[in-house]
Amino acid sequence: MMEKPALDSSEESTWLGEGQSEVQLATSPDPTEPNEEDRPAWDSKIQYVLAQVGFSVGLGNVWRFPYLCHQNGGGAFMLLYVFLLLIVGVPLFFMELAAGQNIRQGSIGVWKHISPKLVGIGYSSCVVCFYVALYYNVIIAWSIFYLGNSFQYPLPWEQCPIDAGTNETVKECASSSPTQYFWFRKALNITNSIEESGEFNPIMTGCLLAAWAIVSLAMIKGIKSSARVMYFSSVFPYVVLFIFLIRGMLLDGAIDGITYMFYPKLEIWGNVQVWRQAATQVFFALGLGYGSVIAYSSYNPVHNNCHRDALMVSGINFMTSVLASLVVFVVLGFRAKNIALRCVAENLGVLNLMSSNGSSHRWWPSFNVTDPSSVSLSEYRQWYHELGSTLGPQLTDCNLEEEMNKGVEGTGLAFIAFTEVMALFPASPFWSTLFFLMLLNLGLSTMFGTMQGILTPLMDNFKLLGRHRTLLTVFSCALGFIIGLLFTQRSGNYFVMMFDDYSATLPLVIVVIFETISVAWVYGTDRFLDDIELMLKWRPPVVYKYLWKYVCLLAMVGLLAASLLRMVFKGPTYTAWNQTAASEMTLAYPGWALAMIVILIVFASLPVPIGYIHSVLKSRSALDIPPQEGPGPEVHRELYTKCNSTDQLDSNSHPAPCEEDGVRPRTSFLPVGNEQYRLLPQQEEEEGEEEEEEDTGV
Repeated sequence: MMEKPALDSSEESTWLGEGQSEVQLATSPDPTEPNEEDRPAWDSKIQYVLAQVGFSVGLGNVWRFPYLCHQNGGGAFMLLYVFLLLIVGVPLFFMELAAGQNIRQGSIGVWKHISPKLVGIGYSSCVVCFYVALYYNVIIAWSIFYLGNSFQYPLPWEQCPIDAGTNETVKECASSSPTQYFWFRKALNITNSIEESGEFNPIMTGCLLAAWAIVSLAMIKGIKSSARVMYFSSVFPYVVLFIFLIRGMLLDGAIDGITYMFYPKLEIWGNVQVWRQAATQVFFALGLGYGSVIAYSSYNPVHNNCHRDALMVSGINFMTSVLASLVVFVVLGFRAKNIALRCVAENLGVLNLMSSNGSSHRWWPSFNVTDPSSVSLSEYRQWYHELGSTLGPQLTDCNLEEEMNKGVEGTGLAFIAFTEVMALFPASPFWSTLFFLMLLNLGLSTMFGTMQGILTPLMDNFKLLGRHRTLLTVFSCALGFIIGLLFTQRSGNYFVMMFDDYSATLPLVIVVIFETISVAWVYGTDRFLDDIELMLKWRPPVVYKYLWKYVCLLAMVGLLAASLLRMVFKGPTYTAWNQTAASEMTLAYPGWALAMIVILIVFASLPVPIGYIHSVLKSRSALDIPPQEGPGPEVHRELYTKCNSTDQLDSNSHPAPCEEDGVRPRTSFLPVGNEQYRLLPQQEEEEGEEEEEEDTGV
């Protein structure tokens, strides 16, 4: 079968550079790369799947996806999400899995293997992974703090504390709620804005140290140690989610919450911002661009079915998001019903007061106003719309849907809304412990993948670091803790929001755009599919060719443009807690914070152009070296081509080319399986020699 030559177009040759084409990379092992025989491997397929699922299923599935469904049309948003997952998420996820498994390197080695000019993509991924690790471990530290406070009854956030000086309820708590007061004042002791740094929070500093110690100990032996932890950290959250779902379905208001979640509002499909949010969620849910997917798949056997893995992990990720959304909406429905019933009780108290003052009884309701528990929400609302609304602002409408419309996401969902609901459960410490233990495990499994996205590329690309795995792991965690002290100040939560909103989003989209360009346009989709065919023993559908070349690339460029436009026109803002008003307010970042945001984005994106420029200058300097003058000894060039081990010759046989005469052997994307090299006689024409010289850099 005739196979196409390697990058015979001048344009692609320019990209890959003279003397450093992928032909050379495929046939000449890099001395800096570790020996394949020494490379760790997964003990079993289930271990690998749990690691990938644990990394991709994180806190965002629990507190970001449900919020987006809540705000953007419920069932309609889910349909849009599934559509984008199929045409953008799965193809890009499959691309990263195939590249990592084929080349058996981390993110730096993979893109350097395709072309040295693309090595900056891997370094950008490492920088973004480090950004994410810095603030993600702070969230784990918060979970540890709440977990520690769950072992007491009653829970410390069930009631407002009493001011010892005045013997009254603390004003900040009375003006907000016990859960908000505990979160902002007891846990974070937060300042009024990012400009007021405040001192370090000693308790949170200790929790952050504990979080980094757990990560360091779990990863100190590489995937051999972290994979064992994954058996628990990846499975336990599902057990807890199912327990909460079963318990939640028994709560009053659960059905209202689920109905609200699945009711489709198809008009949202015409909103560009909804498409942007859905694409962003697909992007981050699968962990694209971090390099962790590549790192994990690089420890797989070469012939592992990574296409099936891509479909399976993506499906599990989506179903986990749906499961988490069910739990969240069941709990929020119960919370909204309780708030609405409290509203009814307060209004009935006002009615009793008005009755005792001799007010007219023409509007008196038919239900028993002295027993609020006997009055249903529907009865009160019906009376209010008929007569109660004429009584002035003293009485209010207790609308369940309005309470459901008050969307809660992120830390507000986990540390305020959920803690409020769990305080209402019987045996509340048990449920609180279970919930925060789940958050801790969700965070840790994602954290392991994020750190693997940093450590694996560095150890693969630098022999010295590869020989000192333990030291590198401990040093990285220690450095993360030291820099992470920024987030344990009283203003630390504002920096967590800054990093979460701006440090990773734009750089990761840029990384994935260049990844797609490098595979689809530089290396070539046909050649990439050929290599996957060699690896899987079957050829993936041709639709991937067009998805990679056009659909995924255009979608990522569109997402980048939409994110930039939103940042420019809306302006970066953050939500601050005002102690005096005991409420949240939206503030604009000061000038120095805006400069910090720009520096974070630029620093993470800079390795891509720097890697390209460095490679160009290096190749030019190599070309500028003058050739040796004078007659020298004749150099007998020996050309080699790759053959499978099954094609080896007997020691007594004469060497013969593996391919048909006249057909230039094609070098695959990566040495697949056991390969041997054969010495070819110099019987080619001068023209063929020149072509080989150009491609191999001789």
